[in-house]
Amino acid sequence: MSNKLSVLTKGIVKENPVLVLLLGTCPTLAVTTQASNAIGMGVAATAVLLCSNIVISALRKIIPDKVRIPCYIVLIASFVTIVQMIVSAFAPDLNDSLGIFLPLIVVNCIILGRAEAFASKNGVIDSALDAIGMGVGFTLTLFAMASIREIIGNGTWYGFSIPVLADNHVSILTMAPGGFLIFGVLIAIINHASKGKGVTRDEFGCDGCPSASSCGRSTCAKEGVIE
Repeated sequence: MSNKLSVLTKGIVKENPVLVLLLGTCPTLAVTTQASNAIGMGVAATAVLLCSNIVISALRKIIPDKVRIPCYIVLIASFVTIVQMIVSAFAPDLNDSLGIFLPLIVVNCIILGRAEAFASKNGVIDSALDAIGMGVGFTLTLFAMASIREIIGNGTWYGFSIPVLADNHVSILTMAPGGFLIFGVLIAIINHASKGKGVTRDEFGCDGCPSASSCGRSTCAKEGVIE
């Protein structure tokens, strides 16, 4: 039970996909100008991550090793298409706000990274727990960034005007430089909270890299990640 709890919770802080593993930074910086967009993107990515992890784990002994990455991408793309159709049908405003970043979940490094590093090596239940934990960590990070940027940068939160801040907002936080600033501050906070012990280089070596098969592990060996 404790092991499964660890699998479920590690994505929130210790192996937070955005603030520790530094994956999915493009959508993180792009959609965090509003809290509503952040929640929408987080839930959509979590749904795709959960479905893909479960299916890939269930098929891990059937998918040939040489074509596993193309197979993973096809599965992920299928789930992204389903999610996008659901969002388009039931939340058209959110679909318009997220724009191209919703279909681009297909190439989100978090999704493919967890498929290669975890789902392809573990059972269905553990893979589902890993997906939920990583998805929650991703969503909370997006929500935290978006709330800070929207409140201080725009003087609103979830579309509601905030007294004083509405007339004295710092607009640069809603722009790209502000996104990088808040991103760096949150990384520093997580690093300080975990005392720099989030994930070590040994823990996040070639086994956690989707490109390990193509580089032959030579890059990591040169950098001292693996011996």
